[in-house]
Amino acid sequence: MKKQYSILMALNGLDIGGAETHVVELSKELSRLGYRVVVASNGGVYEKELAACGIKHYKVPMNKRSLPRMLKSYFLLKKVIRKERIDIVHAHARIPGFLCGLLKKKMNFTFVSTAHWVFDTHGGLKYLTNWGQKTVAVSDDIKKYLIDNYGVKEDNIFVTINGIDTEKFSPEQDFSDFAKEFGLNENENRLVYVSRMDEDRAYAAKLIINIAPKLSKAIPDLRIIITGGGNVFDELKKLSDDVNRSIGRKCIIMTGARTDINKIVASGKVFVGVSRAALEAMAGEKPVILAGNEGYLGLFNEEIFEKAVDNNFCCRGCEMSSEESLYRDIVYAFNSIDDDERKRLGRYGREVIFKYYSVNKMANDCIDAYKAALTEKKQRKYKVLMSGYYGFSNSGDDAILISIYSNIIKSGRNIKVTVLANKPEQTAEKYGVNVTYRYNVFKVAWAILNCDLLISGGGSLLQDRTSTRSLIYYLSIIKMAKMFHKKVMLYANGIGPVEKERNRRLVKRVVSRADLITLREENSLDELKRIGVKNRNEIVTADPVFSMESVSSKEAESVFISSGIPLDKPVIGVSVRNWKDIDGFLKDTAEFCDRIYDELGRNIVFIPMQMPSDAAVSDKVRKMMKRPSYMLSADCTPKEIMGAIGLMEAVVSMRLHTLIFAANRAVPMLGFIYDPKIEYYLNLFKMPSGGDMKNYDMQTAFDSLKDLIDNRQQYSDSLKEISDIMKKRSEDNVRYMLKLLDR
Repeated sequence: MKKQYSILMALNGLDIGGAETHVVELSKELSRLGYRVVVASNGGVYEKELAACGIKHYKVPMNKRSLPRMLKSYFLLKKVIRKERIDIVHAHARIPGFLCGLLKKKMNFTFVSTAHWVFDTHGGLKYLTNWGQKTVAVSDDIKKYLIDNYGVKEDNIFVTINGIDTEKFSPEQDFSDFAKEFGLNENENRLVYVSRMDEDRAYAAKLIINIAPKLSKAIPDLRIIITGGGNVFDELKKLSDDVNRSIGRKCIIMTGARTDINKIVASGKVFVGVSRAALEAMAGEKPVILAGNEGYLGLFNEEIFEKAVDNNFCCRGCEMSSEESLYRDIVYAFNSIDDDERKRLGRYGREVIFKYYSVNKMANDCIDAYKAALTEKKQRKYKVLMSGYYGFSNSGDDAILISIYSNIIKSGRNIKVTVLANKPEQTAEKYGVNVTYRYNVFKVAWAILNCDLLISGGGSLLQDRTSTRSLIYYLSIIKMAKMFHKKVMLYANGIGPVEKERNRRLVKRVVSRADLITLREENSLDELKRIGVKNRNEIVTADPVFSMESVSSKEAESVFISSGIPLDKPVIGVSVRNWKDIDGFLKDTAEFCDRIYDELGRNIVFIPMQMPSDAAVSDKVRKMMKRPSYMLSADCTPKEIMGAIGLMEAVVSMRLHTLIFAANRAVPMLGFIYDPKIEYYLNLFKMPSGGDMKNYDMQTAFDSLKDLIDNRQQYSDSLKEISDIMKKRSEDNVRYMLKLLDR
């Protein structure tokens, strides 16, 4: 599954509770696996833990079934989904599920829910529940409940577990600060209970408090720690205070809601509880007595393993918890088994967690549900037609083709892509894409007629500096698509310069009709506005090539070897192109390269980005040089060129996409400006300029290159940060494209 999906976890709140902890651990693990996770809830004690992991939380009051709160939550969720560009919404309770179900009808996201518990279905409450496109059930009995009570199709239910972080909950966990805070003594016999202190969760807690006087007589130095907050906490706290007074010491500690459950669990010798809390205690190698509101199983061991798993350690369908059964098993766990047996039970519990209840398994179960929901959403097959400067042996533009095509395919959607290109057979064979010859009017018209979306871009297609004919070609493709009532997206375009007034009027008229315009830089947006284009759907993203993957370092070394380039010393890459009045610049470049060889001891490797023109102009420079130099093979693919650049110490370039290739690989660069776009990107990358084609200083350029080499790591680190940002922005292009397709 593609890892740039944005996931919203929607739940009631973030106070102590099994479902809440489940969501926190799931969010952390998905984030660790590379997904972008956002959480919306009424908030609570786990907000800080999410923030510490870089997971954003929005306060949305979904914890109460009141009309004003639900209306407020509806609009807040809508705002969050739009602002955070959410792809997948994962609801974890009845109210969040209901609200997200309503929003699903109006917004383009994938909707999944998790059933953590069974809900009351009387009085129309059944219809306040929406289980989404796919449902994750935390046990098999909840799966059956969903089928029997809500008619959820079995194929739409994915059974998972309450995944536990076995590093956080482990026998090595230090709890000294918790012990100090509550004045715990080293030799105490501590019993720990963790649950929400709500009416429907705290029954076992009340039973333990009731039998505390008897337990304190039977078990020496007994201390009972009860953790959790909720609507009956005050009542139970008062009851425990009364019991402590009757015992004559503070036998029971009511901690209230806490987030350091791992330390609290570690402090105990025996644990009582159910569901997730019981699993966490098992991960901490504690003997666990399974007791809760829905039933009682007793001391967990091999004999009750299957029954405990069947009801997800919640004791559903078992005999009810009672004072008698709790007293019997607690006393047995402390007094009738020795330390070795307690340790054996603890180790067995931890083995069960490793085998069946890891947090990674839980996350992957959810990812399977996401994949299934996304696939279901993608059942409609779309046809996308790409128009650009493709098939002209220009590595920069072919890299754009590769990047756009790859991102569309990686989206996992059912999309057939066709490319309008020169040299169709060569382009199809080289890049594995469907190709239509761009100059066959009838085939182009047929391809447009049969597509759902025309993509125009990326690159600087809309400019007249090279020729008006090229500009007219791309505008005519867009105009034909709109004539056939097709959606049109300008994909990460660089606009201009458009210098002729007639051409500016044409751009204004045609581009204003596009359904979506993404632009690779702010300068292009400014140019569109100066031209007078009126289109509300204009977004600045980034060049698609920022997201292109390179070949491996080993494959890149093979590129050097096959090109006859030695690897005996560091390499400086040089990328030049033909331009008007360039002869003087080429002569100076030759001297510049000789100085690099002589004074810096680096090999010079020329990087031809467009064949054969760049190879020809590179040869001109090489013939004027007095020192040896090399050139990458004409057969290199864009990914191979990028890989080769990744092995270079620095790059000197006139070409924009050579600079972008270098930025992608965090290789420092020096640029020479023949077009405003070069200056823009040098400023963006915080890299030095050697000047423009009419006003350059080779001594300044040489000093700048030497500084790049001397401080390479600093420049490289800076470039990586910028490139990572631009990569994410470049990936936004395909997200916007998918939303346009689904609109």
